[in-house]
Amino acid sequence: MRPESFEFLQKYLNNPSPTGFEKEGQKLWLEYIKPYIDSYFVDTYGTVVGVINPDAQYKVVIEAHADEISYFVNYITKEGYLYLRRNGGSDALVAPSKRVNIFGDKGIVKGIFGWPAIHVRKIEQDKAPTIETIFLDCGASSADEVAEMGIHVGTVVTFEDELMTLNDKYYVGRALDNRVGGFMVAEVARMLKDNGRTLPFGLYIVNAVQEEIGLRGAEMIAHRINPDVAIITDVTHDSQSPMYEKKTAGDISCGKGPVITYGPAVQNNLRDLIISTAQETDIPFQRAAATRATGTDTDAFAYSGSGVASALISLPLKYMHTTVETVHKDDVDNVTKLIYETLLRIEDNHDFRYFS
Repeated sequence: MRPESFEFLQKYLNNPSPTGFEKEGQKLWLEYIKPYIDSYFVDTYGTVVGVINPDAQYKVVIEAHADEISYFVNYITKEGYLYLRRNGGSDALVAPSKRVNIFGDKGIVKGIFGWPAIHVRKIEQDKAPTIETIFLDCGASSADEVAEMGIHVGTVVTFEDELMTLNDKYYVGRALDNRVGGFMVAEVARMLKDNGRTLPFGLYIVNAVQEEIGLRGAEMIAHRINPDVAIITDVTHDSQSPMYEKKTAGDISCGKGPVITYGPAVQNNLRDLIISTAQETDIPFQRAAATRATGTDTDAFAYSGSGVASALISLPLKYMHTTVETVHKDDVDNVTKLIYETLLRIEDNHDFRYFS
């Protein structure tokens, strides 16, 4: 990876972008891709779209989502402790003893998820932490002091953990789901520019908001762009670490390449083009099967308008929705390369219908 690309990756991942509050991260992303696009637009809720060849009639989307799971302050006790609601799929089990950023009206306030010491608990009666039992301590001793800090019901909270590398092979941190996807589609735009490649269609590089609460950003932007083709990238579960059951989770490994998904929302001819591209360019890949839905923005694009030929290229990830989400460096490179190479094989007015 270029030093400049890694610098952006680190800055982008470390910047909080909770669902519904993605603005600052979106600004960073847009600033990075501006040299590689012809134009851009931002929608009402903050999805950003960089466009190459904006006047072309045939439109191809490459997309990731920008938001990360988080919490909302829901109740403040008279003693100054904060109870929360989820904003997305936040896991209360990993919260106790973690440090957080609380985005108050007067700026970021540091806080911690407190938890009673082992000495004072009846261990035999211990239960897993839940959203009803976890709480934040921001150093206040009363509800009035909390208010003076600029914290109120509805204030958003994220973990403060930042990017690190593990054994020089893995990137580790919070919010790799799915800002690493935003990084990869931005890198595709950069590669097209740096390599002097021109496309016969309009390319829309989309960084969508609000995926974590139901694919909402993708739903909105798919209707606005009305594309002909959409290639989505998101993360998927590595199933090699303990506590996974391969019979249900599939056999997916970090380090063994992008994951190409089969499922009703995935257009078969587009998927097969991606597979043949991987084979022709010696990009390793894995396969996965979805059920009724992929659970990603692929579904929103596929079923928008009159139907959009859509496919999903996933990045294997360990420990999803924790503060130590983990991806392999090689997989990041190979997902980026596979999207790039696939774009070079899509023709103007490419007809992906099964028959006509």
